[in-house]
Amino acid sequence: MAHLAIYQDSNSNSTSISNLFIDEYMVDANAAQVKVYLHLARMLGAGAATSVSEMADRFNYPEKDIIRALKYWDKKGLLSLDYDAEGMPTGIHFKRLEAQSAVSAKTPNTSRSLAMYAEDEVPVQEQLNQTFQGQEPQVFNRFEKPIYSTANLKEFQARSNTGQLLFIAESYIGRPLTPAEMKSILFFTDELHFSDDLIDYLIAYCVDRGKKDFKYMEKVAINWAENNVTTPKQAKSFSTKYDKKIYTILNALGKTSTPTAKEAEYVTRWTGEYGFDMDVILEACERTVLATDRHRLEYAESILSSWHRDNVQHKGDIHKIDELYSRKKTAPKQGNANKFNQFKQNSYDFDALEKKLLSN
Repeated sequence: MAHLAIYQDSNSNSTSISNLFIDEYMVDANAAQVKVYLHLARMLGAGAATSVSEMADRFNYPEKDIIRALKYWDKKGLLSLDYDAEGMPTGIHFKRLEAQSAVSAKTPNTSRSLAMYAEDEVPVQEQLNQTFQGQEPQVFNRFEKPIYSTANLKEFQARSNTGQLLFIAESYIGRPLTPAEMKSILFFTDELHFSDDLIDYLIAYCVDRGKKDFKYMEKVAINWAENNVTTPKQAKSFSTKYDKKIYTILNALGKTSTPTAKEAEYVTRWTGEYGFDMDVILEACERTVLATDRHRLEYAESILSSWHRDNVQHKGDIHKIDELYSRKKTAPKQGNANKFNQFKQNSYDFDALEKKLLSN
């Protein structure tokens, strides 16, 4: 990518950062935006050129983040950009911050001063939700993941407890972690302030649901942080309350209220301990609803525990068991030999189960 020419209203052979930048403009800027501005000021003072790719390499940021930072300061009125025919920045014109100070003096002192916006500026919240050159819009939240540098990652790896934490994560994932995935764990530790136990539970929770993508884990972690989840016990309780599988299964049994701990325990056993897929569980729920309108969880448990003992893996296995049970039920009696053959029957005799449950 071509180098960017940097020039300002008056020449200067020194790097100078205005107090106005520190007091007003730096407050709402993220780390990438501040680094880019300071680097540009430094290069300007040295009379040197730079480029988007050079800054991306220097700070270990994607080039799109560098371009967003440049456009951020352009919108703030601290600089203006020159573009080529393809819409890529080719030149940067620094503006003197002193020209902005008069506007700042007239603005009330609030937690986020309106004086930091240029005349054609939009508020920061709206700006963060804009789409730049076809990129996904950024959504502002108080748990936004910072852009970590290689130095940040090395410092994190040097900590005494990091080795064990990374080993646990790799054990769940089944392979060595990439630097980007390590930065996710750094985010859980430093920004969300998760304990090692909670990070352990977080990764196990996601992997158990077939999600080994750390972007997914970050979304779950942020959701927990926003709901003040700080321990594995709280995470388990919170996750159970909002687990879609639990609601789907209980709805199939005719239950529409918020799941109780006991109800969630049944479902967790079916999906976890028994390892059944949803189609097998929903088949048991359907048979339960057709058979009884009382004690449905217990009734479904008796069916699913029987299928678990019979090593049911797929819905097709259920039909084989049904056919075998039907043949045994209609087979003619053959004296003592028949007693032996009928000693072990499938345990989900619906009529017997219903009588037993209704008698409780």
